[in-house]
Amino acid sequence: MVAPLRRVLVKRPEEGFAVADPAAWHYAARPDLDAARREHDELVAILAARGVEVVDHPEPQPGRADAIFVFDPALVTDGGAVILRLGKELRRGEEEAMARRLAGLGIPILAALHGDGARAEGGDLLWLDRRTLAVGQGFRTNGRGLRQLADTLALLGVETLPVELPVWTGPDACLHLLSLISLVDRDLAVAYLPLLPVSFWRLLRDRGIQLIEVPAQELPTQAPNVLALAPRRCLMLEGNPVTRARLEAAGCEVATYRGREISLKAEGGPTCLTNPLWREDVAAAEPV
Repeated sequence: MVAPLRRVLVKRPEEGFAVADPAAWHYAARPDLDAARREHDELVAILAARGVEVVDHPEPQPGRADAIFVFDPALVTDGGAVILRLGKELRRGEEEAMARRLAGLGIPILAALHGDGARAEGGDLLWLDRRTLAVGQGFRTNGRGLRQLADTLALLGVETLPVELPVWTGPDACLHLLSLISLVDRDLAVAYLPLLPVSFWRLLRDRGIQLIEVPAQELPTQAPNVLALAPRRCLMLEGNPVTRARLEAAGCEVATYRGREISLKAEGGPTCLTNPLWREDVAAAEPV
């Protein structure tokens, strides 16, 4: 999750992102499409300036506002992509379009979750190291989804660890595991501690992962959702000065982007807006 990011998939906001009924999508307000596109273009420019090849997901997704959050429909692994099944009803159908795009890029489809009861979203999937994937268990990812993921990833020698998530503000809100924690180095993570399960906190401690604490006032501005560009080089949403200062004090280089439309209104941070396709294979490299 933290090896140098070299290739990433994104999707520029389409007409459908400016939803007429933001409450139905659990958006804070209706996004301004032109402003959203400018913000997204600036995000892409930040990534490109840091040596990341940015690939677009151009297939139209009419009526699917959340399609810009390309991390959720698929998990890209060393052995290929696992196509997930989204827990948010309004997003159903994104999975097939994502599978077509990944296949067109030459990424093999390793497996696809199946059956009406299995649900898993990328936002609940956190690589702790090359062979360990933490899987949030909440309203978007359930036990059936975890079991299918575990069976598939076991073929690659990857262990899956369930992490129970809180109810927090209810089933309509988007509370993923990555809403609470992101790794920025093999031994360093940024996290909102009050909502982490004690068992998971202990597991992180036992693995030697230091936690940079996000203050309560910066949880709504998505401070725990940080994209690792390389070990201790990261990208986060602007407007989180305390968390940024704590990251920098820990030796991190922090870039920020403006996301009033694409992030704050729509409940999705930098890890949601990007799907890493390739992280550089270096000594003791991390998984994608």
